[in-house]
This record gives sequence, structure tokens and C-alpha cells, in this order.
Amino acid sequence: MLYPLKFKTIFKDKIWGGNKINTQLGKDYSPLPNCGETWEISGVKSDVSVVANGSLQGSSLADLLAEYKADLLGIKNYNRFGNEFPLLVKFIDANEDLSIQVHPDDELAKKRHNSFGKTEMWYVLQADKNASLIAGFNQEVDKELYLEKFNAGNLTDILNKEEVEAGDVFFLPAGRVHTIGKGLLIAEIQQTSDITYRIYDFDRKDDKGNLRELHTEEAIDAIDYNFYKEYKTPYQDNLNQAVELIDCPYFTTNILDYTQEVARDYSILDSFIIHVCVEGAYTLKYGIEELPVQMGDCVLIPATTQKVVMSTNNGFKILESYIS
Repeated sequence: MLYPLKFKTIFKDKIWGGNKINTQLGKDYSPLPNCGETWEISGVKSDVSVVANGSLQGSSLADLLAEYKADLLGIKNYNRFGNEFPLLVKFIDANEDLSIQVHPDDELAKKRHNSFGKTEMWYVLQADKNASLIAGFNQEVDKELYLEKFNAGNLTDILNKEEVEAGDVFFLPAGRVHTIGKGLLIAEIQQTSDITYRIYDFDRKDDKGNLRELHTEEAIDAIDYNFYKEYKTPYQDNLNQAVELIDCPYFTTNILDYTQEVARDYSILDSFIIHVCVEGAYTLKYGIEELPVQMGDCVLIPATTQKVVMSTNNGFKILESYIS
């Protein structure tokens, strides 16, 4: 029988990774030298999550989908995605700037890689002083201007750079040029895809002294060249209320900032729900069972678990995601 699930964290060392996964989130990534990413809930075939709690401990997410199907995903999601889990949840620690990159949309990813595209969102958990990121362009751009700046080594002249702080949210539809800057710890919710086109990597070399591969030609057709007036997602963090952050075809994400017990009724959603705890701690109650949740934990609530209660002593803040 299904119940709210935690999974074993998958740790990824990266050339730009740091130690905040341990110092901020309390996750032990040894013996890796650093940790740039953790994959908390993943159906990516090379890195499928494994259950860490309860009677299903040791089962993979793929196993659960094969056995429980719509009971896990919801009827409409199972009809849409079958045995592929549609979302990937990560924490990212950028000790150095990530590469400037872009992800393909569904159509291009299907054509080139037989994969989903990659639309994603970022929630900033922690930011060092003056930390920044890049999202989109800072002016009207077309392919010709992009290539002119790229070939001249001046690409950053036309990119939108923003200083950020904890609590900031950015929505990054497939096609938006972006990078996470040095000093940021971020929670990321995205489509299930590991396809990245690396545009520029600051001439960094890997541990063997080689420059990392760029995907210059692939990126050209993937980029959204439109200019947008605002890239940061505006929202009002209302205490003890659910506030919608993102609503797109791939996921809906709310932020819940609570100092008191709250009940959530998911019966009308016909979807799994994911909780990403970004602050504090709570006890997730479902039926007569309970599950402790703290900052850095991610919980997958199956579609058949329609009502939960979250009780807390000192407050919590979570990202609540599902497919509407």
C-alpha cells in the first residue's frame, strides 16, 4: 500500500560544487570531494530514486510506477506520462558560477534525444552577499545579434544578470538562457530531463585538464531570443496561507509558510504531490501514520493519499508541487 515516501539522496560532485549540501542541509556526501547537486526525487533512467522509508524501502521509483501506476501519479498523469515519473527535484550548491546554458523544449528534445524538454523553477534557499544569477536577455535580441556577441566573446553583455537573496523565485521555461551564480544554494523543480546545452563555461578545465564540451550549434535552435521585462517571479509570502508561485503545463508550485498546524485536502487534484522543505520542520500526518520532515527533506505523496495534516512546533516553509 502506498504512503508518503522519502528517497535516498543521490549526490553529484561537480567542478563548481561546494559544501553547503552538508553545512546548510545536513546531508553527508562523503567520500565525494564536493557536492554540486543532490537529486532527491528522480525518474531519470541513469539515476532512479530508491525509497528510504517504510515497507517499500529499497524499491525504486520505477518499480513503484510499474506496480501502482495511476495510484501513484493520478489518472490523468498516468495517461499522459505512463511509467515515466514527470518531475525531477534537486538541491544545487554553486561554489562557483555554473556554465551559461539552455535547455530544449519538448518538441526539440523529443526530436533530438527522445526525451522530455526541460522547463524548471528555482527557489533560493541561501545566498552569499552580492550573489547573482543570469536569466534571459537584458535587451531585444535576435539570432544574429546573439551570434555576433557570442563570436566576439561578449555574450554576457546581452544577458540579464540579477542580484538575488533567499526566498527569490525564478521560472525558467525551456529555451531561456541562464546560469546559477557563485554563492547560491537553490531548490530546483523541473521536468524529468538531463539535457543541457552548455553555451559558455568560462574556459574551465576538468580534473584531467580538458575544457568541458560546449554545445554551440545545438543551443542556437533551442534558445528563446525574446526579451522579457521581468524574470524574477513576484509573489507575496503570506504567513499561514498557501501562495501560488508557478502554474505551467508541467507543474504547479505553491509556497506554504506556516507557524501553525495546517490540513491539506488533495482529493480534487488527481495528482501526486511533492513537498520540498526549505525551512523549519513539521510532522506529516496521514491517517494514523506520521512522518517527520525537516529542512532538506523531500516527500512524494501518492495520489491516493488525499488528505494530510502538517503539525509544527517552530514553523516550516515548503514548496508544494503537483501537476494540475
